[in-house]
Order: sequence, then C-alpha cells, then structure tokens
Amino acid sequence: MEEKNKYTVPLLPLRGLLVYPTMVLHLDVGRDRSVQALEQAMMEEHLIFLSTQKDMTVDQPEQEDLYSVGTLTKVKQMLKLPNGTIRVLVEGLERAKMTSFVEGDSFYKVEIESLPDQPTKSPELEALMRTLTDYFEQYISLSKKVSNETLNTVTDIEEPGRLADIVASHLPLKIKLKQEILNTTDIKQRLIQVIETINNEKEVLSLEKKIGQRVKKSMERTQKEYYLREQMKAIQKELGDKDGKTGEITDLSERIKAVGMPESILEIAMKELDRYEKVPSTSAESSVIRNYLEWLITVPWTTATDDDLDIKRAEKILNRDHYGLETVKERVIEYLAVQQLTQSLKGPILCLAGPPGVGKTSLARSIAESIGRKFVRVSLGGVRDESEIRGHRRTYVGAMPGRIIQGMKKATTINPVFLLDEIDKMSNDFRGDPSAAMLEVLDPQQNNAFSDHYIEEPYDLSKVLFIATANNLSTIPGPLLDRMEIITIPGYTEIEKINIAKTHLLPKQIKEHGLTKSKLQLRDEAIREVVRYHTREAGVRGLERQLAKICRKTAKIIVSGEKKRVIVTPNSLTDFLGKWKFRYGQAESEDQIGVATGLAYTTVGGDTLQIEVSLTPGKGKLVLTGKLGDVMKESAQTAFSYVRSKAREWDLKEQFHESYDIHIHVPEGAVPKDGPSAGITIVTALVSALTNRPIKREIGMTGEVTLRGRVLPIGGLKEKTLSAHRAGLTTIIIPKDNERDIDDIPESVRNELTFVSVSHVDEVLERALVGEKS
Repeated sequence: MEEKNKYTVPLLPLRGLLVYPTMVLHLDVGRDRSVQALEQAMMEEHLIFLSTQKDMTVDQPEQEDLYSVGTLTKVKQMLKLPNGTIRVLVEGLERAKMTSFVEGDSFYKVEIESLPDQPTKSPELEALMRTLTDYFEQYISLSKKVSNETLNTVTDIEEPGRLADIVASHLPLKIKLKQEILNTTDIKQRLIQVIETINNEKEVLSLEKKIGQRVKKSMERTQKEYYLREQMKAIQKELGDKDGKTGEITDLSERIKAVGMPESILEIAMKELDRYEKVPSTSAESSVIRNYLEWLITVPWTTATDDDLDIKRAEKILNRDHYGLETVKERVIEYLAVQQLTQSLKGPILCLAGPPGVGKTSLARSIAESIGRKFVRVSLGGVRDESEIRGHRRTYVGAMPGRIIQGMKKATTINPVFLLDEIDKMSNDFRGDPSAAMLEVLDPQQNNAFSDHYIEEPYDLSKVLFIATANNLSTIPGPLLDRMEIITIPGYTEIEKINIAKTHLLPKQIKEHGLTKSKLQLRDEAIREVVRYHTREAGVRGLERQLAKICRKTAKIIVSGEKKRVIVTPNSLTDFLGKWKFRYGQAESEDQIGVATGLAYTTVGGDTLQIEVSLTPGKGKLVLTGKLGDVMKESAQTAFSYVRSKAREWDLKEQFHESYDIHIHVPEGAVPKDGPSAGITIVTALVSALTNRPIKREIGMTGEVTLRGRVLPIGGLKEKTLSAHRAGLTTIIIPKDNERDIDDIPESVRNELTFVSVSHVDEVLERALVGEKS
C-alpha cells in the first residue's frame, strides 16, 4: 500500500464473468499465472484485483485485453481441487481503476486507484431507489428465475450505489452491458442506468408472456410462425448455433428439388419438410420425418442408365462368363433387339430355375454387365413377413421401407437389373404372406405404381429388369409363377463341366491362390476324373471346391520347396483329392431280378433310383420303405393294383397277393423321395420279381402309371437323361408324350443314348424284361 486509495496488488483476469462490489461468489481458477497471483495474494493481505477480459479466447491477456475498471476483492477461502484447478471464495470490496500494469515473473501485478461510492442522500436518490426496487419486484414475478429471498435482501439495502450493483448482478445481461454499469461511478447515473436496463428486461418478459398467452388462444398462423422463428433464432444464438435448423431445412429443400421427383411426390415431400421445420428437434416425431425425407431423397425417381444395345458386345460378354446356357442367352439378346427397335419395352420378369451351382446368380450379374445396367441383389431365402417386401408403416418404431425399395436405393437408378434370389424359399406365417406381396412387384401391368407402406406413394418399377432364381418351382405359388417367364437351367453334361472347369473355374482358382499357369497344370484326363469320381451334382460348385483343394495343396508344395512346378495327372490325382468318392456309372453289372433303375428329378438335379422288390411267404402284406413321400406311396399302391389286375394275363397266380408279403424298397433310406414318375419302374420291378425274369441292367425308365396301365408324361426329362448318362445307362424308356422334350437334351448326350417312347406298361415290360413269360 503505497498511498491512500492506491494499491499494488496481484491481478486475476476473468473470462465471461464480472464481479460487483459487495458480491460474494466462488471462482474456479486454472491458468498458471492466475494460480500464482492467488498464492501471492494469500501471502500478503488477501487482496486481489479482478478485471474482465474483452475477448474470452485470449489465454495470456495483456493490459489492452482487459477492461481498466474492475473490482478490488478479498480472498476469503482457497481450495485445491483434484483436477488441478483452484476454487476460491472472493468478496468484492470496491470499484477500482487500473493505472499501470506490472508484469512479474510468474504473475501480473497492477497499480490501482479505488473508486469508492460517496455516501449521499437526497429525495431524488430515494425515489430512484424505490423505483428500482419496484421494478425488480415486478421483474422477479415475471421471470421467476430470482428467489423471493433475494427481493427481501434487496429491500433492506439503504446505500443507493450498492442497491444498483446488487440488482445488476441478478440481471441476465451481457458482459459488455454489465461492464458499463461497473464503469459508472456516479451513483445517480448508475441507478438510472440499472432502472432503464431492468425496465427493458421487464418489457421483454411481459411481451413473452403475452405472446405465450396468444399461442394458447390459437394465434394466427403468420404471428405464430414469426414468434416461433424469432424465438428459435434467439435460442440458437444463445447456444452459439448460428444457422441451427434453418441451414438444414435449406439444404433439404434444395436436395428435394434436385432429385426430380414426380409433381405429386414433390408436393408431399415439401409438406413433410414444412412439418419438420415446425416440430422441435427434441421431439421423437422430428427424427421420423427426417428419416422419411432422407428416403424420399435417396430413392431414385428419374435417374436412369443408358442401355448399351450393342447385341454383339452383349453376346460376347455372356459367352465369356458362361459356357452353354444357350436358351438364356438367346432370351437376353431378344430383349435387347426389341429394346433397340421400340425404346420403350417394359422390363420382363425372368425366372431362372435350376439346381444349385448351375450359375443362376452369376448369370444375372453378367446380364446386367452386358446391357450396361446397375446390378442389385436381394435374397428372399427365409423371408416370411409381408413387411419385408412392402415395408413397415411409419407409425411403428424403427420403421423402414421393404427390400424392394431398399434395393432401388442401392441401385441409384430406376432401371437396374434386380435379382430376386431364392424366390422359392419364401414362406408365410401369422405376419402375412410375402409371396402375395410379390405379386404386385412382378406384375408388368401393376408394378408401375408399386405401393410401399413406408414410402406410401406409388413407385414406378416398370423399367426394372427383374430376374428371379429358384431351385424348385413347385414351392412357388401359382399366381406368382404365372407372372414370370420360366427359363430352366437343368444342369451340365460331363463335356460342359470339363469345358467350364478349363475356361472358368481353374483359371479363377489359380489366380485366387496366387499361382500361375506355369506353376500348376491340370491334364484334361485329370479334370474328367475329378468330374466323374469326386463330384456328383447338376452344377459346378462342388467341382470348383475340388479344384480349389488341388490349388491349395499345390501352393503348399511350392512354398515348402518340394517342387517349382506341379502337373496333375489321373495317376497323381489321388495325392491331391484322396480316394474316389463316387462310382461313375451306377448301372448294375449284371441283369437282376426285381431290381429296376428309375430316373428321378430332385431340387439338385437329376438322379437315378434303384427300386428293389422282394417276395417272402406271407399273407399279402405290402411294405414300402426308403423314406417315400405320400405321392410315391400312392404310386406304388397303383402299380401293385395294376399288377394284380393283370395276374391271369401274365400267368401269375390270381391270389398271389395272399401267398406272399411284398416288400418294395428304394435305397438311400435317409433321403426323402417323392413323385409319381416311378410308377412304371415299380411295375417293372414287381413283375420281374413275380415272374422271376431279370431286368436289363442298361435300361433306365421314367413315367407315371394308371390303373389301366397307361403311361403318362412326366417333367424334368432333360435332368433325368443327364443323370442316366452319368450313371452309364444306354437306353431310356420314356412316356410317348415326352418325345417333344428330347430336342432339349444336349446333342452329345442324345447321341450316346437310345430313347424308347411307350404309351402302355406292356411296351415297357417287353423292352425291359429278359426272356419269355414263364
């Protein structure tokens, strides 16, 4: 203390805070210089000068960064917190003005001159004090942010200057305005300044209250919007969010207009945007509307890719990626040709049906590439909820569009190639039937206005090229099947598999395993042996796995340094794949009694069935084993009844069924078997067993039998013929009505088989049984 009313004390700069004389409050101090200043003050007379920064962002303020008028305070208490900051309790003593700035080593000191209030009294000051007290009381009743105890404290104050300071400290004013009050040393002027300030605040609160009452009374729309916008702006400004929701609304509006929605959809989107603007951000409805708008924007409405209608290029791509499959390729080329002529053909609905592994999904991908369209795939396997297709209504929590709209969003264009994979694997339960919902998607006359529960507005799917895949057409509901063009991919012959392995599968696996053609060579004879003895399938997926196994073992040999180059021959194939897993050519080695070879069509392609009949003394019991389905059991009963009716004609005992128990068995009892086409096979095996005549081992047969012995047509002849060819059979007995299907069988297979068409069981027995009637 150098002279009267002048002090040299440590300086504590404040950020975003101002302390008036007589105020007592806690401060948290964290800056090193401020902490040193506090510690210096505690060692001296506990006095410290508090001055507010003009700019809160300055970390090491100089004299020009601080307001010159501040408050001389006394440090009442100091406490170190665990996080390293110091909490102090200070009491404002009097106004003071900073006259000079002394920079110390570790903290700032300032010379200050006190600006004390002069104790004066006059009627004018008394009137100003009463006015201020009344205004403060009215302010408290309006704001309800200041307690009544504070009002009682203020009422008891007799010093006019102190009254002005206390009231100003309780007002929500900006630092600049608070500093102006602190700068005012004239008591009368200070009182007037605080009265004007509190009067303004009171009027604002009063206006807010009036506006609130008007809102409750359903104020006019324009007034409501103005009030809400102004209030929103004020809130955003106080929160430091300059743009707030306004910027987002502007951005959404521009995106909605840029998407190119139809006029009806655009109108709905703008209405939803208007709702979104009015709904508070904290409301749950706000996020629902926001998500809905995002979906409307991201789903394509007009964006389309230009079709590449170069037929030769498309044919080249299809031939490059797939061997065979001429029917499918021809259908795609036809589609492109019509597109080139009309420029307006609606997308066809193709269904690629066939066993697993024949290339249905990869073919759809190649079709997309060949016509220059985006490709999107949706798997329908296991879908049993209608909402998976149509979406959920927005009233549900977590609602989303269905898989169709989700797929269109991924495609980003309105004319992609859309693959509906495993359409036969859909099922239904209490949540609805998804296959019924697919009817609208796949109907060319309806899908230009597809209705999704989430989007709610019609969406045009007519330009989409839908391709479905299925293993088993029998599980697809009739109305859905009726809307699709079925293209059957039955499976590959041995020659086709060898070509596919050489041109597609083996180069792919060599590349994936880090090998080169010079490091691994697979002889054609070895590939044929892999096809014959290590795989048995309609497709080539198992074949690819076996080739991958060869590549893995080759990589091991090369990395271990045993060899630098591997050549796989039939003799060395066992070292790579082990012993044979299958026997090529399942035909019997000799003619046998009671054993007939039937041809079956399963979901994994064609197969051969050995149907065996055994007779034992008994009382006419008919036993069926082999995990047969209901249809096949009925077919066996029909065959048995027909044989009984023909007993005399075939020189059988008319009551043979009362003397023998007849056991019909189909081997591989763990595998479910069903279908009517085993009818003539069962009849042949029965007659062979009853007449003791062998059945020719090289003959396979298929056909449904009636009680009159007529042979009815069957399905899947191509698949059954391929299985017979694989099994080494040379003759196939088929129903006469199936002669038209022989052209579908590959020529390489047709040339190695003899087809016998029959219309009656007698013709079957004549060709199949060895020897004459006993």
